[in-house]
Amino acid sequence: MGRVVGGLDDISHLEVSYHFDRVPVERIETGARHPRGNTDWPLVGVFAQRGKSRPNRIGIPRCRLLRTDGLDIRVEGLDAVHGTPVSTSKPYLAELGPQGRKDQPSWATEIMRNHY
Repeated sequence: MGRVVGGLDDISHLEVSYHFDRVPVERIETGARHPRGNTDWPLVGVFAQRGKSRPNRIGIPRCRLLRTDGLDIRVEGLDAVHGTPVSTSKPYLAELGPQGRKDQPSWATEIMRNHY
């Protein structure tokens, strides 16, 4: 048991991969749409957004690791619904994060401003 989660006590954040299992196949989006339905923002494709109705229905957010409890991993800030099937997790390592300048459109900054 300890081998699976062993060493996580030294990690502050995780990347978690999960399946948007509550998104019906018929709700998957493949075209452009206005983020959050706001027509003040431009039409952009689903891969330029962080919506759940993605063709692959896979989410890969980062979150804070609070503690481990046996095989359970307790986190905070995971952008998922309770009970969502998790595929895997791995430690977030700063050296593997984005390097150099980071750019994003102003509408994305506006959406994320009060996300947490």
